[in-house]
Amino acid sequence: MAGKRGRSWALISIAALAVAGWHVSHQSGSVPRAALPARPPPGAAEDAVIVEPDAGLAPIDALLGSARRSLDLTMYELADPTIESILAGDAARGVRVRVILDRRLEGARNTPAYEFLRSRGVDARWAGGRYFATHEKAFVVDQQLAVIMSLNFTSSYYANSRDVAVVDRDPADVAAIESVFAADFRGAAIGTPAADDLVWSPGQSEADLVALVAGARRSVGVESEELSSEPMIRALVAAARRGVAVTVAMTYAPQWSAGLDALASAGVLVSLHYGETPLYLHAKLLAIDAGTKDARAFVGSENLSDASLLHDRELGIVLTAARLVEQVASTIAGDVSDGRRWR
Repeated sequence: MAGKRGRSWALISIAALAVAGWHVSHQSGSVPRAALPARPPPGAAEDAVIVEPDAGLAPIDALLGSARRSLDLTMYELADPTIESILAGDAARGVRVRVILDRRLEGARNTPAYEFLRSRGVDARWAGGRYFATHEKAFVVDQQLAVIMSLNFTSSYYANSRDVAVVDRDPADVAAIESVFAADFRGAAIGTPAADDLVWSPGQSEADLVALVAGARRSVGVESEELSSEPMIRALVAAARRGVAVTVAMTYAPQWSAGLDALASAGVLVSLHYGETPLYLHAKLLAIDAGTKDARAFVGSENLSDASLLHDRELGIVLTAARLVEQVASTIAGDVSDGRRWR
């Protein structure tokens, strides 16, 4: 059944959130930053985009197994015996392995991995209650490189799930991700750390993603699992109406129909996949003005929904290196081409 993966915010009762004390209005408190990145950061020549399921998990498994001193992982869903064994093997070699797993929504799925890892010397902890869900998918190896992903480590998804990961060697990014990990590991509060190409939820992602779309001059490509953020829908509609070529690829689920209708009515080319095969579109991607000197792309864990942008712990990255932007743009274009036009 389409849309079954992960949590779907539309299926969570707003009344239940109100009872739990969660803020559910569209006011995020996000403050647009002075500027999003305009040029590749240090080390970008060695960065990489990994597109799934094309690449397979071998590149990610190799990075997880390459740790010599430390490995810090935040993961929404972990149900992959191979990765669990790699983490345990790292710990057995003397690597300090720390893992944060979501419990609020994925506690049942994550419990076997949590118990396995703790029994084998991994310092696994449940995410605290500061965020509605810890939906981030990222890890840092030896405080030298970070991997920022849309994919969960759930082996049953790999064969037919469109996901994307970025290998990031920018020292400022790595330091920022580690500082947030350390706070989340303790359950402590932390602001958005300095690193102008990282996109954090809650607190910044809505403003950053709206700004990316608002700055587009020629084209915007979008891929998302969810679509309910009114500011993002308005930004995409405004872009289309000012003559920007806007395309959107998604796997159909009925709860996103209102947003899809709004986009299609504004002239956005909305292309939908149906069901789980041949691909379920789980990636969260933007490609802005691909092929121009101002091209930028976004890859991360943030869906275009209020839950993701306003309430969850999420992480994404803005890419400016031309070859990386092109990989993201071509992935979106291929998925648009393979889908069926909405309306």
